Amino acid sequence: MADNPEIGQPVRTGGFRTNYHDLGSGHRVLLIHGSGPGVTAWANWRLVLPALSERFRVIAPDMVGFGYTERPDGVVYNLDTWCRHALDLMDALEIERAHLVGNSFGGALALALATRHPERVGRLVLMGSAGVEFELTPGLDAVWGYTPSVENMRELLDIFAADRSLVTDELAQMRYQASVRPGVQEAYAAMFPAPRQRWIQALATPEDDIRGIDRETLVIHGRDDQVIPLDNALRLHGLIERSQLHVFGRCGHWAQIEHNARFNRLISDFFAEAGTS
Repeated sequence: MADNPEIGQPVRTGGFRTNYHDLGSGHRVLLIHGSGPGVTAWANWRLVLPALSERFRVIAPDMVGFGYTERPDGVVYNLDTWCRHALDLMDALEIERAHLVGNSFGGALALALATRHPERVGRLVLMGSAGVEFELTPGLDAVWGYTPSVENMRELLDIFAADRSLVTDELAQMRYQASVRPGVQEAYAAMFPAPRQRWIQALATPEDDIRGIDRETLVIHGRDDQVIPLDNALRLHGLIERSQLHVFGRCGHWAQIEHNARFNRLISDFFAEAGTS
């Protein structure tokens, strides 16, 4: 386990320990991963952490229910729980305020934090973001309905990436093994059971609250995303007055991987514009 790059360092957050990665120095940036099976902060952000940490202090936790963070008995997986977890992590690390980058499910959480606790949020990046109501896509239904097998994982990764060359047998095997660690599939199956349209609604922030966001916001989406529809990005850009929109062509749900160098420059420059505010 000591050689596993997905394991960062532990910190006590409320009643359990959180696994997180903490690199660099400067203004704080909190990276919130998506909800794919077997996901960890490292798996989601491994190509972003080194680049972003050259200019900022970057914190990437495994949110409760995912990765190597403890899963306490009786935990209820919902937006309230995940918001509390994010705030407890910031408090434990003595971080008063941070920029947020939210990917998919993580975008829904970032939106909730920005509307419920705006004093804790600097700038906001929403990438392939949930957090508004939309019709369940076949891709998202497949992601949340995953049952463990290498074949099923390979099919999911094909859904995630527009560039199929990124989906190797080694990657499918790695993500499959992550999805069958003790307790992982049980927690995952408890989060988004069928019928799944209700979980989109449960992760959504009211549009009037989103309109009230006064933080500079960068909305990023892949044009060919099969998991979260491009229309989400257009709506978020329309709702948030101080927002910019960047759509990557030839890109699925993995903008941070499929267009990694451009993605890193885009968000790094966006945060640098804020100075130390």
